[in-house]
Amino acid sequence: MRLLILAVLLGLVVLVLGRRGPGRSDAADSRSAEAFLTRQESTNFASRPRRSNLHNLVYAAPVRSPLEAKREVCELNPDCDELADHIGFQEAYRRFYGPV
Repeated sequence: MRLLILAVLLGLVVLVLGRRGPGRSDAADSRSAEAFLTRQESTNFASRPRRSNLHNLVYAAPVRSPLEAKREVCELNPDCDELADHIGFQEAYRRFYGPV
């Protein structure tokens, strides 16, 4: 019985190895070929953005309000922050730190 199982397994191995010829390409070979880029694809992938695009990216950031820095100062002071909740930020800042 063991001899029969061994013979069947050996026959399957021969069949599998016989199907692979030197001229045939495996699925593994095609998958490994997909892993590499052509020179043109790699150039397009690694190219830097144009200067005009960089200019747009730098200046596309939202503009901060001129009072934003003062608002942050008032928020850090618990008394000013509490008063700003009641009478407004500009009035609370004026009372604690002078004219806006």
